[in-house]
Amino acid sequence: MILFCCPTQRALHKNNIIVSILKIIGLGLAICFSAITVSQAQEGWEVGGYAGLAKYTGDLSPRFSLRQPGAALGFFARRNFDGRLCFRIAGSFANIGGSDKTSIGAFEKARNLSFRSNVFELSAVVEFNFQDFHNNTRDEKPVSPYLLAGLGFFHFNPTATYDGVRYSLQTLGTEGQARGEEYNLVTGAVLLGGGIKIDMNPYISWNIEMTGRMTFTDYLDDVRGVYGDPNAIAAYHGDVAAALSDRSVELGERIGRPGRQRGDSKGKDAYMFFTVGIAYRFMPLVCPAY
Repeated sequence: MILFCCPTQRALHKNNIIVSILKIIGLGLAICFSAITVSQAQEGWEVGGYAGLAKYTGDLSPRFSLRQPGAALGFFARRNFDGRLCFRIAGSFANIGGSDKTSIGAFEKARNLSFRSNVFELSAVVEFNFQDFHNNTRDEKPVSPYLLAGLGFFHFNPTATYDGVRYSLQTLGTEGQARGEEYNLVTGAVLLGGGIKIDMNPYISWNIEMTGRMTFTDYLDDVRGVYGDPNAIAAYHGDVAAALSDRSVELGERIGRPGRQRGDSKGKDAYMFFTVGIAYRFMPLVCPAY
């Protein structure tokens, strides 16, 4: 018989990290917005796109790892207030996923859950350049590191494959939710990240960026609380729902007893982008002096 130790220490660690990050975000936003109010130069707009990798962190991938990355794509419009401060709005698509099969923990491996999800996101962030960038002055630098902070809203839909068929997990109530009590597929996130901008010429620049999303949901992976009663789940949503609620039996030993911990309900899920982007700058028109 195997004894399993359910993960609880990482929940406290995750909460401490979230609190610290939120404090940093609050301070960063206060500094950036106060600086914007005193900014005088108007440096115009940029538009661009980016592509790269997306990585999820949560109950099915509690430790940061580059395993099972998905694609990330997006486009953005950026307002440059001066050489230091910018405001950016963006639309993004990502594919994320996780699996207990890649875990090093005995409990997680026996739990045997997995998911994939498409994510559609809209975001608004403030960027702060550490060097003057796009400022049309002698102090302008061709390369600048930058930080960003902001908010986003996104739609997600965790899915899993069973007997060769892919199912949307939210509608199946895999933790015992009755019909109409399923979690919301639209929620928000706090964005925090940074990168480096590289000027190619007055119009074109490259943007290399890493940005994390601390979400407001713990169901990004369809795993949060405790195992439900398989009979009730089958009655609410059918036999497939009951099978997907506890997949440990596929490995030979059922560990999902009603009320037993299935996931970590004390922390939220997160995902991260690693992207390379290109931006086109609309140069401001300058009237000639006579």
